[in-house]
Amino acid sequence: MNAASERHGCALVTGASRGIGSAIACALAADGWPVAVNFRASEDAAAEVVGRIHDAGGRALAVGADITSQQQLDRLFQTVEQELGRVLVLVNNAGMRADDLALSLTDSDWSSVIDTNLTSAFRTTRHALRGMIRERFGRVINISSVIGPRANAGQSNYAAAKAGLIGMTKTIAVEVARRGVTVNAIAPGLIDTDMTADLDGELLSAVPARRAGTPEEVAACASFLASEHAGYVTGSTLYVDGGLAA
Repeated sequence: MNAASERHGCALVTGASRGIGSAIACALAADGWPVAVNFRASEDAAAEVVGRIHDAGGRALAVGADITSQQQLDRLFQTVEQELGRVLVLVNNAGMRADDLALSLTDSDWSSVIDTNLTSAFRTTRHALRGMIRERFGRVINISSVIGPRANAGQSNYAAAKAGLIGMTKTIAVEVARRGVTVNAIAPGLIDTDMTADLDGELLSAVPARRAGTPEEVAACASFLASEHAGYVTGSTLYVDGGLAA
């Protein structure tokens, strides 16, 4: 069953102008969801994603907002709900890195990564849950990382945020399970995106599959978790990592 065909609502993907986020936005649009493509600064890239969705016969809207700002987040939801309907699928994908060894990591680099990768995901989830609970249907998908449970030197801030997403996923999943809302996480490993282009080859050599994954492979998992078929899957973390966390 296609959930999008049965519901009057939309999907919101944060940080959707490139990489994993853009692939997920396109996949959800192909499933029939009207998709809000959120971006912070890359307006042209977000417009390109929207164009691809429109060319494929889907419906999409690019919405700029820095989701670390509560005021901008509120305006984001207001715009999306006015244009596309209630947010019934939320993909918390927006993220950043500011790598350094713990002894050299600044307070600013710590807080910016935590705010972007974890706190903003909590705020968007809290906002979206109200409508999902009223609808008695909702899908929250948090894009975590294999770096959450697997140590990688120089990424204490990133690891803390991504591990926090997994803990948040489990807790909120339990809180809303009886309301028809599922909350799950996807933990990608080494995925071929701009964000991972500067990582050294040692990480790739540690991947049992001996290759990087693609954004489309992550998007396929998000498509499943957003569907009716995943209605009994909640509080779970799906690793898309070529065996790196095994």
